[in-house]
Amino acid sequence: MTTRHLLFALLGTVAMSTHATDWTTPAEATHFRTTPSYADTQAYLQKLADAAPGKLKLETFGTSPQGRPMTVVIASGDGTFTPEAARKAGKPIVLLQAGIHPGEIEGKDAGLMLLSDYAVTGKLPHLLDKVVLVFIPVFSVDGHENTSPYHRINQNGPDSMGFRGQAQYLNLNRDYVKADAPEVRDWLKLWQHWLPDLFMDIHTTDGADYQYDLTWYTEDPHKLDPGVSAWQQALMTDRVMPAYEKRGHLGSIYLEFKDGRDPRKGLTNFGSGPRFSTGYVALQNRPALLVETHMLKSYETRVRGTYDLVELMLENIGNDAATLIAVNRKADETVAARAADPKAQVAVTYKPDPKSTPFEFKSFAFSVTHSDISNSDWIQYDPSKPQSYPIQNWNGLLPDTSITPPAAYAIPAQWTQIIEKLDIHGITYRRLPHSLKIKADAYQLDNPQWASKPFEGHLMLRDFGQTSVTREIELPAGSVIVPMNQRSANVVINLLEPQAPDSLLRWGYLNAIFEPKEYGEPRVVEKLAREMLVKDPALKTAFDKKLHDDPAFAASPGARLQFFFEHSPWYSAQAVGAYPVLRLDAATLQKTGR
Repeated sequence: MTTRHLLFALLGTVAMSTHATDWTTPAEATHFRTTPSYADTQAYLQKLADAAPGKLKLETFGTSPQGRPMTVVIASGDGTFTPEAARKAGKPIVLLQAGIHPGEIEGKDAGLMLLSDYAVTGKLPHLLDKVVLVFIPVFSVDGHENTSPYHRINQNGPDSMGFRGQAQYLNLNRDYVKADAPEVRDWLKLWQHWLPDLFMDIHTTDGADYQYDLTWYTEDPHKLDPGVSAWQQALMTDRVMPAYEKRGHLGSIYLEFKDGRDPRKGLTNFGSGPRFSTGYVALQNRPALLVETHMLKSYETRVRGTYDLVELMLENIGNDAATLIAVNRKADETVAARAADPKAQVAVTYKPDPKSTPFEFKSFAFSVTHSDISNSDWIQYDPSKPQSYPIQNWNGLLPDTSITPPAAYAIPAQWTQIIEKLDIHGITYRRLPHSLKIKADAYQLDNPQWASKPFEGHLMLRDFGQTSVTREIELPAGSVIVPMNQRSANVVINLLEPQAPDSLLRWGYLNAIFEPKEYGEPRVVEKLAREMLVKDPALKTAFDKKLHDDPAFAASPGARLQFFFEHSPWYSAQAVGAYPVLRLDAATLQKTGR
């Protein structure tokens, strides 16, 4: 036998062996009654990778708080396993994420089936010819292993489910901006390494009962570059969802009801923001898709529905690869160039669009009765009676609070916690080699109001007064200058602008600025108050008015004395409420050097 014939014989033997192997996934093997453990999931993936080394590669991108490796699968039709190779080949990079909420685990099992059919069974051999897939089968690996039949009361299977929080009881899908969780910090490194062209996050919904197998959500057009928004809307509404429904599924836009006890009152926007995966990806100028399978459908229906949707997404992205890459590049360039436009406006908060559109809600017949248990309304569906309801959809958003971005932000060197967050998010900045006195725009913040109970480990700053001021300050050596002519400028804005919903200020990282460190003894302030009243008639008028208008103030000796202390130079010298981040215009930025 010649060497050539021997090689063909060996290749044929390998091919026969691959096809002869049982590639049934663990979930399929139990008829979707269960989902595999993390160890079994990794073992199956390793088996796939060993069988198809030119198509699949397993990597570890982090370690969970309990010490488990965080696995990511790189899949490519021609062994394109790095972001550099993908960009050189003109292939879009798709980041597919499952198990951020491990009780909602369809994405993992659908992903195993999809990778098997692509890499070894021959069902989808060309799926990734034009796309590089970066797949996280389980994001919250510790939460995945904290399994119980009682973690998802609203959900129909599998038998046992992971826990919504990770080992430190953090919800990873509220952590993208504050990045407290080690898993999210590792995810951000993965994001920065690959800089994907599109992101998908697979979940299971709670809420109403309806006919749809799944619902989907993309960020509001006002939160995105126009080109990115138009591209993803066309992808979903014109190509993917029609093809999905031709496969026998029924899908819908994400359904957030104004009143879950009566869906006839219509839909509203669920309020995504930068703390959520898709909201954060929008800040990165990229299209993102949230998938929510319906919790009351069987687990098999949910997994197969996810499989079909992801397959169609990858197929359509590959067919429009050049357009997607160009749209994303243009979005990055637009954000970076915006720094030179003194009239630019960037929304940091949003409000509901008062205009609604008609929507046909495909649900089931239901009754709404009064409950003597809750003393409220109780909705009960009858799944044997499909019924549609014409309702109104108020899902749209409009910009509310907008800011004009500065040419750069300046952060004094001592605010290390803020600077560390910049590092975590991969923000470009430079440090001053020497101290520098500058005059710049800043904010004065007053009357802070915190939440009454913790949320994700923080007491959120719910409200505060904000005024723009000019400050002259000496920045110490090592202070940070953050130029805004970078593609991540929107991330910077949402970290550093106080009124942004997930700003570092709102999450409580700057609470100390509201704390005076010196106080006045009552006997001293008693004397000071009398002197101030004599010298300042306007202050006396304001004091008398507050006594008249605020009974609680009038009844509190301490509050009455504090009024005078806070109006004195002894208080203002403490710079209480002085937001430390400065906003530099182009001229001031030049003075900081290059």
